[in-house]
Amino acid sequence: MPSAIAQLLDRRWFPPLARLILTFCFWGSGLAKLADFETATAEMAYFGFSPPALVAALVIAVQLVGSALVVLDRAAWLGAGILATFTGLTILLVHDFWAMTGPDATAHFHTATEHVTVIGAMMVAALLSRRTRAARPTSAPRPTAA
Repeated sequence: MPSAIAQLLDRRWFPPLARLILTFCFWGSGLAKLADFETATAEMAYFGFSPPALVAALVIAVQLVGSALVVLDRAAWLGAGILATFTGLTILLVHDFWAMTGPDATAHFHTATEHVTVIGAMMVAALLSRRTRAARPTSAPRPTAA
């Protein structure tokens, strides 16, 4: 690996930036939905979810909480799992290309395949978080009461 790349990867700010960019599609969507809750509710109604306002609120919570866990590297495995599960459910519930025909089927198929890649990225994020934590020196053991 070229030393310039290695130096970049070793910078303290690089992993948080990478996690922020990785989760952009989730926290960006969550913030947009939060800023325009009426449109978020209409989107949920369009896809047939009921009650749409409750589903919109849950989607916002999942997107923002899952993203925060990954970005802050606090229970990143859980945040990545939440976001991966959410993404998988969107394939099943929203991008059901197998039930469509024509250009809509093609467009939703491509979106679904991109979502599979995002699920893989969340798996890698969880794995890297675990390995990074395992490699950190542990703190001294706490004294036990006698």
